[in-house]
Amino acid sequence: MRRGSGGRVALEMTGSGDDARDGDRTDSRMANIVVGGSGRNVGKTALVCGLIAALPEYGWIAVKITGHSHGLAEPVHEEKIAEQEEDSGEDSACGTDTARYLAAGARRALLVTARGGDVPMVEMRAALGTDGNFIFETNRLAVGRADVCFAVIGGDKSQWKPSFEDFLRGASAVVVHGNEELRGVKLPPELRVFREKDFGEISVGMAEWVRKRLSSEAAL
Repeated sequence: MRRGSGGRVALEMTGSGDDARDGDRTDSRMANIVVGGSGRNVGKTALVCGLIAALPEYGWIAVKITGHSHGLAEPVHEEKIAEQEEDSGEDSACGTDTARYLAAGARRALLVTARGGDVPMVEMRAALGTDGNFIFETNRLAVGRADVCFAVIGGDKSQWKPSFEDFLRGASAVVVHGNEELRGVKLPPELRVFREKDFGEISVGMAEWVRKRLSSEAAL
């Protein structure tokens, strides 16, 4: 990973893919998915869980990057206990969202604290290793190296996080709840928009789109 524009960290991870032995994926290239959102409580964690559950063959290592320390001394915390709890947003207690990742089927789940807005790259990379398939919940990664980048949009545009505008420009697809209107939002006509009834149980069509996207990236 390297520093990207706007203080974000560029996703740049390589490996042999040997850790995929815990899942069923057979190609030798790691998969990387990034999920970001326009604000709090728009469904980012639910979507990460939905992707993990719909694509179990990847044996995901799930990572939430947050600016809130949750009282932790270390910048990287690995969750060990799976737990089903309702999404309480970015101010949720330590372990809540990462525990949901494990409950959804993630092989590992980590909480990374970006103190002062700086992602602890060295510590995060050491904790993650170089082999595995990764799914990140954050707006803080420059997404040029991600295989798939989902931008979750919810609420009024006036309430968007400042970081979301840049994130949206690098998105592979937008995800919204059902028939929610995208008021005042102009999207490129070629950008895929998924309207999902339940982020925690994504549609078959969305799951297959992701599989094809990951397969095509692995073939490069």
